Amino acid sequence: MRILVTGGAGFIGSNFVHFLLDETEHEVTVLDKLTYAGNLASLAGLPEDRFSFVKGDIADAELVDRLIADHDAVVHYAAESHNDNSLDDPRPFLDTNVVGTFTLIEAARRHGSRFHHISTDEVYGDLELDDPERFTERTPYNPSSPYSSTKAGSDLLVRAWVRSFGLRATISNCSNNYGPYQHVEKFIPRQITNVLRGVRPRLYGSGQNVRDWIHADDHSRAVLTILERGRIGETYLIGADGERSNRTVVEDILRLMGQPADAYDHVVDRPGHDLRYAIDSTRLRDELGWRPRFQDFEAGLAATIDWYREHEDWWAPAKDATEAKYRAQGR
Repeated sequence: MRILVTGGAGFIGSNFVHFLLDETEHEVTVLDKLTYAGNLASLAGLPEDRFSFVKGDIADAELVDRLIADHDAVVHYAAESHNDNSLDDPRPFLDTNVVGTFTLIEAARRHGSRFHHISTDEVYGDLELDDPERFTERTPYNPSSPYSSTKAGSDLLVRAWVRSFGLRATISNCSNNYGPYQHVEKFIPRQITNVLRGVRPRLYGSGQNVRDWIHADDHSRAVLTILERGRIGETYLIGADGERSNRTVVEDILRLMGQPADAYDHVVDRPGHDLRYAIDSTRLRDELGWRPRFQDFEAGLAATIDWYREHEDWWAPAKDATEAKYRAQGR
């Protein structure tokens, strides 16, 4: 297939592009606006005979229509995705996550293209720390931030276009990704790169908030599985049974990097900080046979630490500006 990947210069998008080109014979075009979160260096060295890059906005209807007309499938990763930023200025989240998704599905509808929409478990809100339940495809939406509400809106648009217009689409909602090429503003790479620079990690509140972690390679394999074998109109949750509190993750990072496990500082919690996310990926595993390869979180985390240690040239240019922004916000 010829696959158009939106947001393919971002974190999980670039990991998916590498995965496709390494593991399949598909041809890939990336459409990315190259905001601060997109990085062409994440796509360096890819085979020119099977890969091309287009700089552009997913809300540009003319550009989107032209690209989708020339591809067999669209995998839609492009999104504004940082909760803190959405609290500071929600408008870019509406423009990209809602209007951009509308623009894409309208073009996919016109051209009869296969469409896969990447979403997040944050659309479901959060769970209590002592709640044994996990999110499933039947969990009601209950977003708690401008980011998660705009992602919920984009999911609902895709579902409506499937039902009203016959869009050949699937949706996946994934838990928190970690791995190579993740911007240093995000939780795990921020802590790793702080330690590499001799700076104590910083933890929101008490650090008891729980996230369900999955390595980006496992996410990529799940998305390809859904694209190839998923039932049109269905939603699949992607998770690797990786529940960890933020405090545990910071302590794991410090220990794996040879530091005392308590060598971090607490900062004031952010507004509306969700307590716990947890994914039940039974449908994906039972219907499509997917299984995560990185089932040992610490092994995946150690590999991620090694990647950041070996690729300072990739993350260093964004580090100083990111930390200056956080200092100004008291974070």
